[in-house]
Amino acid sequence: MGLSVGTISLFVASFLASGVEFVEAFTIVLAMGLTRSWRATLIGTGAAVLMLAVVTGIAGVALVHTVSEALLQIIIGTLLLIFGLQWLRKSILRSSGLKAMHDEDAIFRKEQEEARKAGHETRLGLDWFAFVVSFKGVFLEGLEVVFIVITFGLTASQPNVNGILLAAEGAALAGLLVIIAGSLAHRPLSTVPENTMKYVVGLLLSTFGTFWSVEGLGYFGSGQSLEWPGQDLSLLGVLIAWILLSQLAIAGLSRLPGGRNARTVSVISEVGVGAGH
Repeated sequence: MGLSVGTISLFVASFLASGVEFVEAFTIVLAMGLTRSWRATLIGTGAAVLMLAVVTGIAGVALVHTVSEALLQIIIGTLLLIFGLQWLRKSILRSSGLKAMHDEDAIFRKEQEEARKAGHETRLGLDWFAFVVSFKGVFLEGLEVVFIVITFGLTASQPNVNGILLAAEGAALAGLLVIIAGSLAHRPLSTVPENTMKYVVGLLLSTFGTFWSVEGLGYFGSGQSLEWPGQDLSLLGVLIAWILLSQLAIAGLSRLPGGRNARTVSVISEVGVGAGH
């Protein structure tokens, strides 16, 4: 498999995006295991992983055999753009100070509190609350991983590049590292720079979404995919454009009431006034 800007970016994007989802799923699993029942929690987690594998196989095969390449690019590109802009929007708001930072420790404490308050119901010999919450948490977070692996993989696949395998390897590596780190720490992975990772992932999803959406526009003309000047190297240009736009947005929003720079200016002004008196 030859390395290129496209394949390296694909692996990194899959690794980072999946890592964020695995960290959030791990927090739920850890809270249920420590507070309720490890047996029910792990069985719920395993059931969710099994169902996700089935969904991945069915969806991947269906898309490969029923949708043309150009149409696949514009559909997947648009979806990635939607997801990417959502991640980017939250990251921009957090960086500008208009939205609270994601706190994995607070989420962990909330999950534990809800687990303690929940009643005890046993089904199939399992603590049903722990099973359901673990299954639901892992399945919902995992769906985004499946979406990333399938969309990135199908659109990036080439004669000498198995895109789905490459994206799956990135996701698997992220999952393995989260499990190892979490098992060693025995606590939520709050030290992981999750907000920074979400910003980077938002940039990458938006970049790939823009790139593939434009290529897919050929579907409405010749029916064949369009080509960017420089092909995969154009990804760097699109990425730089999104970085510049997002940084301009952060700088602008930071000056709004409640923004990071606005609060700093307010504090400086108050200190100055106090010193003057």
